[in-house]
Amino acid sequence: MYPRSPKSLLGGIAHLGRFIDKIRLRNAGKIQDYNYITVGFDKYLADFLGIDAKTFEQRVLAGGTDEELLAWVQANGKPVTDAEIRLFSRNLLKAGPKDDETRRRFQGRLEDIAGKRGVPVGSLPSVTTWADVIELDEGRM
Repeated sequence: MYPRSPKSLLGGIAHLGRFIDKIRLRNAGKIQDYNYITVGFDKYLADFLGIDAKTFEQRVLAGGTDEELLAWVQANGKPVTDAEIRLFSRNLLKAGPKDDETRRRFQGRLEDIAGKRGVPVGSLPSVTTWADVIELDEGRM
């Protein structure tokens, strides 16, 4: 079982629905090996929204629909405009490796995915963004 795609928008916000899913699935013991809360897209999202990730985690675990959790974010985070949300989502979904270290990590992720599939890396679809690596790893590409 996988969390939803980071490309799935909630309130126009990329990764928010995935973050909610990751919290729920991790708490249910269904995922453990994902970057979680303090790193990656989770941290980038929490920083953008101006929310404490651990507090949000507790709110998600208390229950509620996506819409109720979005309302909580809007009430408890920093004010963001629709234009800021569009820019954040676009930047998150277009983010790729920016230096040699992250390019090595990116290539390593592709090698892991190829290994899981039992195919050479060159046979994987060409991807340039972290969001696409997630899609590829979770079988949506």
